[in-house]
Amino acid sequence: MILKWLLSGTVRQAVQMYRHVGRLLHSQRDILESQAFDAIQGSVNSLRQTVRQGASNEAIAQGMENLEQTANKRLIPHAYPGARENVEVMLVAIAVAMAIRTFFLQPFKIPTGSMQPTLYGITHDDLRGQKVDLPNPVSRFINYWIRGESYLHVVARAPGQFTRLEEPARLILFNLRQTLWVGDESYTIWFPPDNLAQHCGLIPGQTFKAGEDVIFTRVRSGDHLFVDRWTYNFRRPTRGEIIVFQTQGVHTDERFAQQDVPQDQFYIKRLVGLGGERLKIGEDQHLNVDGHRLDSATPHFENIYDFKPGEYKVNHYFGHVPLGYLGNGQEFIVPPKHYVVMGDNTRNSLDSRYWGSFPQENVIGRYWFVYWPITERFGWAPR
Repeated sequence: MILKWLLSGTVRQAVQMYRHVGRLLHSQRDILESQAFDAIQGSVNSLRQTVRQGASNEAIAQGMENLEQTANKRLIPHAYPGARENVEVMLVAIAVAMAIRTFFLQPFKIPTGSMQPTLYGITHDDLRGQKVDLPNPVSRFINYWIRGESYLHVVARAPGQFTRLEEPARLILFNLRQTLWVGDESYTIWFPPDNLAQHCGLIPGQTFKAGEDVIFTRVRSGDHLFVDRWTYNFRRPTRGEIIVFQTQGVHTDERFAQQDVPQDQFYIKRLVGLGGERLKIGEDQHLNVDGHRLDSATPHFENIYDFKPGEYKVNHYFGHVPLGYLGNGQEFIVPPKHYVVMGDNTRNSLDSRYWGSFPQENVIGRYWFVYWPITERFGWAPR
């Protein structure tokens, strides 16, 4: 009987009402006259007491009516209350989203192919000069939003040179559109990839004839994932985990100046060396840590070292190729409180082999979940 009374609609409405009026009352405490404040507070207390005493629904309804009349009479109405409430809801939603991004999960887009085939950056197939039957618009729309695959096709309307490419208009992590110019003609491309000119083979000054393909490319979007920013508040990263870190403060040695590291980006690599360890890559392309050889039985390295010596396939695992600081049997000692990382695409990764270690404070978080596109890498795939 008591539970039924507690769950009744009248009681719930009464509780919501006096709490809501109470919040409004306290927000206007500084601008209300004391007489008005006391009158409203008295009505709130009266309704609260009526509910707590287990009064009948009729008595509660009467208390709600009294409170409504008093509040409407005494509270100072806000201008545009609907718009005000929508703005408050939006601000709360933004605050919650920022808190989640700062302390729990941060979206991240794979910038390059350095972690392939574990995680993919943008890949493309140049179709210029080929006869390809494009999917119908519906299939192309579905393929893009599910699998991240799109076709970019631009045909020159008039002869001219490729002169400029405007910055893309963006929505959160996605590029919406981008405009390029050939001669005096502009061409708008919807949902372009990052580094459009690079992926489509566009070179400034390149000349096109009328009717010639300026762009004809099949593009597969890079993996979009969530970075776990919570776990490392309680423990340090462990070897083999895929981590995201800041490049600020990472300086390239003079010997590898051609591989300069940008100072305003986030990188994603696999953690292979911890502070104080001695690292060396053997002739068999296996990493040795303090004299112990890592292999496919080492946690997180099951796929990295599952390859046949001497056999190389594009976008397949190939161990770790000796280069830079870890080339030709050289040993690298990781400074205290520093980390060494490498990309899984060992032949195409700008990593610690070129620029050494970085401070542990640069770590943002660890790989957690691929949320788009929906491919075989979607979700919590084994890493």
